[in-house]
Amino acid sequence: MLCHAPTALAAPGPRGEQWWFQAWEIQNKVWPISRGRGVTVALIDSGVQADITDLQGVVLPGIAYSETGTQARGDGRVDSDSELGGHGTAMATLIAGQGRGSRMMGVAPESRILPIQASSQYNYPEAIRYAVDHGAKVINFSEGVGYRCTDSIQDAVSYAISNDVVIVAASGNDPREPDTAPGDCAGVLSVGALSHDLKIWEKSAPGRNVMVAGPGVSVGATMKDGRFRPNLNGTSQAAALSSGVIALMRSHYSAMSGREVVQRLVATAKDVGPKGWDKWTGNGAMIPYLALTAEVPHNARNPAYEKLDTLQGMAPDVPKTESPAQHTRAVANEKVQGGGSSTGLLLGIAGSVVGLAVIAFAARRIMGRTR
Repeated sequence: MLCHAPTALAAPGPRGEQWWFQAWEIQNKVWPISRGRGVTVALIDSGVQADITDLQGVVLPGIAYSETGTQARGDGRVDSDSELGGHGTAMATLIAGQGRGSRMMGVAPESRILPIQASSQYNYPEAIRYAVDHGAKVINFSEGVGYRCTDSIQDAVSYAISNDVVIVAASGNDPREPDTAPGDCAGVLSVGALSHDLKIWEKSAPGRNVMVAGPGVSVGATMKDGRFRPNLNGTSQAAALSSGVIALMRSHYSAMSGREVVQRLVATAKDVGPKGWDKWTGNGAMIPYLALTAEVPHNARNPAYEKLDTLQGMAPDVPKTESPAQHTRAVANEKVQGGGSSTGLLLGIAGSVVGLAVIAFAARRIMGRTR
């Protein structure tokens, strides 16, 4: 496939299974505007296997933390996930895959990945600060800790946002386990999962902080062994693709604040699911082309940041470089009952995708096609 970019040069295109490329008109309408150049996306996950062909030249040196603390033990460029086959690597290919090797293409192939290996409430705060201090403009959490937002995580989130960094998190893969950190922290863009026909994925966790929804059903990715694995389901993929879209926006609108970028993304979403805001899809399905081009009123609502503004309003004298969360947040470490951790990539194979051309055509019409 050809990328319809201004250079008119042949470039790698997505695999046929990557239905969201046609649904979002990435090659025809989005890439001529932005491919993510100049934006670093921090991936707080299991690490990233930097030596696979699809990610060569994409992964920056990062950091790896111990399981229960903040002691560094590597640069994050090795994926430690042995259970799922490379969760962090899969998310990185969704964002910045180069279309080589397994031919997996990311939605923002000119962005760069900062890998941060961290997996618990003990090292998330330090991981967020590391990402901010090492140049990330977007932080992706395709996982959750199974607890509601703690003071320490909220404090780090507020630090990131005060330094103009957008944080994206998966809502979770267990409907019995809503509102888990970091997705329920004030200021975080929590993302639910949709199928190609805009149906809510049955295991997408509801949440009071869900703001938008993205592709999360039959969304394959390349694992740490370099092989493409099809038909993966989860809010992990929805969050990673959302982070890729935000990278496109931050590249195109390089002078625009993260707050305004999130405002645009939310304001241009297509309402799906129950009418109006709902706890599974938030304000609707993301439409990248509209997020990049539509006229958005300056006073458009920005619910993701309104909650943070409430916290900041309670502590107006706290300097911008310091987080006000420690002065305002009351309770933490409350275990959410029912189910395990809401880590992103649920590797339940949904069966082979039948009739990809039909799926892509339907998705293209209803999930972001503009005329």
